[in-house]
Formats: sequence, C-alpha cells, structure tokens
Amino acid sequence: MKKLLLASAAGALLAGAAGAEEIKMGISLGLTGPLESISPAMQKGAELAMKEVSDSGKLLDGSTVTPVVADNTCIDAAASVAAVTRLVTAEGVKGVMGGMCSGETIASLEQVGVPQGVVMISPSATSPALSTIDDKGFFFRTSPSDARQGEVMADIVLERGINSVAVTYTNNDYGKGLADSFADAYKAKGGTVTVVSAHDDGKADYSAEVAALAAAGGDALVVAGYADQGGSGVIQGSLDTGAFEVFVLPDGMVNNVLVEKFGTQLENSFGQNPSAEGEGHDKFDALAKEAGFDGTSAYAGESYDAAALMLLAMQAAKSSDPTVYKDKVMEVANEPGEKIYPGELAKGLELLAAGQDIDYVGATSVELIEPGESAGVYREVDFKGGKLNVIGYR
Repeated sequence: MKKLLLASAAGALLAGAAGAEEIKMGISLGLTGPLESISPAMQKGAELAMKEVSDSGKLLDGSTVTPVVADNTCIDAAASVAAVTRLVTAEGVKGVMGGMCSGETIASLEQVGVPQGVVMISPSATSPALSTIDDKGFFFRTSPSDARQGEVMADIVLERGINSVAVTYTNNDYGKGLADSFADAYKAKGGTVTVVSAHDDGKADYSAEVAALAAAGGDALVVAGYADQGGSGVIQGSLDTGAFEVFVLPDGMVNNVLVEKFGTQLENSFGQNPSAEGEGHDKFDALAKEAGFDGTSAYAGESYDAAALMLLAMQAAKSSDPTVYKDKVMEVANEPGEKIYPGELAKGLELLAAGQDIDYVGATSVELIEPGESAGVYREVDFKGGKLNVIGYR
C-alpha cells in the first residue's frame, strides 16, 4: 500500500511538472527617449509582479515567469514596432507590458499585437485614440484616458482662480490628445484658451515657441510635454524671458527631474498624474522599497498592475495562450471576488485555481471599464519649497 501511495505521489509530481512551462513576458518601455528617467521604476514594477508570481510556484502547475525587456524609445514608432516584433517572434513572449507612449503603442499594437494575437497592457499610454482603436480584445491599459485627465486638469486650474491659459503640447498623439481634451473641458467650464500650439522634442532652443506663447498671453502656461525633453525646454525658455511664471503640468511632466532642474522656480506651479491612495498603494510602496526602487515614481504601480493582470488572467483561463486569457483580464480586474493587493498574487493564483473569483485591486485601485482601461484616479501635486508635493487625490 505504501509503495502504491508513493507511486501515485510520483505520478502526480510528474503530471504537474509536465504542465509547467517557462512563460516569457515582454516589457516594452522607453529606456531611452523623453521619459527615460521614469522607465527604470516602471520596469522594476513589472518585474516585481513577475518575480512574485514565479517565486510562488502557483501559476499553471508551477510555471515560471521570465521577463524580456525591449527599448521602444517612447517616440519612434518604427523602433517600437521592431522592438515588440522581436519580443513576439524571436523571444516568444506570451504578453507585453507596454507600450509606454501613445504613438508608439498604437503602432506596435496595430502592426504586431493584434496581427500576432498577443495581449498588450500599457501602464502609461493615455491617448483618447486608444479607447476606440480596433484592438480585437488584445489591448488594455492600467492608466486612464487623457479624456479624463483633461477634465481633472480643467477643474484644478479653475479652482486655483486661473481663468486664461496658453497651451503647448509635444507634437505627437499623446500631446495632441491631451491638449485637445483639456482645452475643450476648460472652455466648456468657462476658461479662456489663448493659444494651443505644438512644440517638437529634441531642440536646443525654444525661444521662438516661447515668444509665440507669450504674445498670446495667459495667466499660466499648460505644458503637455515630457520632463526629459521639450517640455523642460519650454519652461526654461519661459523662465529666462519672464514669459510665464506659473506652469500647469500634466502626467508627462510630473517628475522629480523637474525638481532637479528648476527647484524653487516652480514655486507657483502645479499639476496632476494618475495615481492612487489607500491600502494597495501603501503595500506596493513598501514592496518597492524592499526591492530597492521608488514605488511612488510615475507609472511604477501601473506597471506592476499591468504585469499582474496578465498572469492572473492566465490562471483564470488555465492557459498562457493570449488568445484565450485575453477574455479573462476584465474578469480578474473587477468585482465580484476577493480583493487582491500587492504582495498577495500567490493568494490570487490559489483562489483562481480553486475556481473562485477575485477582484484585483493592486497598487492603483484597479477598476477597468470598457473598452478595458482604468476608470482613473489622479493625484494633485505642487512644487512648493523646491519639492514634488502630493496635495490630494481626485
């Protein structure tokens, strides 16, 4: 009898091992480019979720998870398509945490993700155009659309008594989408937009752009750009000439890079970026500190959540095939079910394996609405005292 039991146990172990696999997961971020300063924390956030799941041994009969990283440059669509193509065709990834910026995400989704049938979950591509793209059910995002950010930003600006603004935006899908969303919302609420004009990244001098903005006037300048690129150039030019002293800074600009560059010169400036508060945020922050990175860095939490959602969806679908598990992403992200926080992915995997429902809360209070994007919570910030300060959430 004892031999029979041992034989049965050995058979069970062999069966479990046979079902296990090495699951490669892609990470597509702008490791170079206009947002390279926040990419490391985003990469570490995604890798933290992957390691947590892999170390648990509870994913799909003990499958392991291996991250494969690619540099999409954030702004070069061709480079992004090439990077994601390599991840999918050469590396054989079962999902992609990315893209990062809206234009390159659209390109890689349309040219690689959808045709190849691979799930992509972006932590930071916010263009409203992604809400209506024909993604065949393969695209999700843990950041909200800029249609929502435009409304939030308009409210913040008006509540501060600023009734007229000039707007400059980085000349791409992200910048144009956010600028239009904000301008429409601001004007609908009674504000005056004196000008909406584009700026190109990578220039050494922005004096011409600043002169045109100054000529249009306004109580403040909205800079829908990138902290590592033209957005900072426009601010520098404005400060040098005295064209503007108050800057309204959306997510691409909310970065400690600004503090390092401008310090107390941003004393009267403010802005917002997607973030969340509460138990999930605090637990992720603690896990990130233990892992040696800043969990409050922009989109780090969203990156953890994007990776976690794909892996939990695999467990719910009992398959690592993206054409199968894509249909489970919304299910594991939302009610009903037991709430799952950062550091509890093993628990979520166990519940799903037992056929029970989960409601993944994650680091950013995940709640996905159709067509598969975050409903959106924003933190309001200012730069008083030469520091990046969180004022509240909305």
